[in-house]
Amino acid sequence: MLVHRDLAHLPHFRNAVVTIGTFDGVHAGHRKIIEQLKSEAEKVHGETVIITFHPHPRKVVREGQLAVPILTTLPEKITLLQSLGIDHLVVIPFDAAFSNQGAEEYIQHFLWEKFHPHTVIIGYDHKFGKGRCGDYHLLEKYGKQLGFEVKEIPEHVLNEVIISSTRIREALLKSDVAAANKFLSYTYFFEGLVVMGNQLGRTIGYPTANLEIADKEKLIPGNGVYAVEAEVVRNGHVSDVSSVVSDLGTNLPLTTPHSLKGMMNIGVRPTVDGTKRTIEVNLFDFDKDIYGQTLRVFIKHYIRGEVKFSGLDALKAQLAADKQQALKLLNSEE
Repeated sequence: MLVHRDLAHLPHFRNAVVTIGTFDGVHAGHRKIIEQLKSEAEKVHGETVIITFHPHPRKVVREGQLAVPILTTLPEKITLLQSLGIDHLVVIPFDAAFSNQGAEEYIQHFLWEKFHPHTVIIGYDHKFGKGRCGDYHLLEKYGKQLGFEVKEIPEHVLNEVIISSTRIREALLKSDVAAANKFLSYTYFFEGLVVMGNQLGRTIGYPTANLEIADKEKLIPGNGVYAVEAEVVRNGHVSDVSSVVSDLGTNLPLTTPHSLKGMMNIGVRPTVDGTKRTIEVNLFDFDKDIYGQTLRVFIKHYIRGEVKFSGLDALKAQLAADKQQALKLLNSEE
């Protein structure tokens, strides 16, 4: 998959079959749209083109409103879309100037001049242009004039996308990773920079990698203890492996045989009177120094909620039980 970020230097697409959307999460609902995109492109021996926006349009057009947490950062979205066999991803820098285009200008000077599409696939309720005054019917009218087809994403697929996105966010915030992973059709994951913590875990036999999440909009699951698998990332590539994504047959960004098993705590650490929410990962059978590196964490199972214990001995005993439970859950998948 080729990723394009400069509108002034787009290639000449061959019979481009185009769809437009944020594709946050690239979940099972989105994949039905992508299946339709690929099917249409195959019919005309064309290339698949997904147009997405960064930052999310609502950050620009609804400035000041509370942001909805995102399921995938832009790099994560690129990784997932690449796994699905898309030919081109075009990332549009969404700013005030772009949002102020009229609907007709958007069609003629953006969609037509930049992409010369053979086919545009959008939902019946898709809105575009300043004031969201452009719609499917306007695009269809211009398609007849300029010579491209417009095809509709079925209403039930669009509803599934909306419902799935909402359910995934709600499930993750409630620590229901089983439900979230089911809707996603892959294991939810995030990346964080390994930073120095207070090193308390080391003193009780459970050293942790303390993670700092770079993208503050990334949705972090609810507080609690989780069974996880993780991989060390160096310079944007997973250490010792070629890829974390599978082929379209399984639709999963798979962990690999080199994945590290572990458990993760998200919360304020009430036993030691913590007040700041932290993300700490204890990697089993791993003692390398990874400060300053990035850890990609796949959240496999929820173990328990966060509890305040009577002291460090009680905490240590519970961590031993958590480790055994985590290993049991993770080993059962092998």
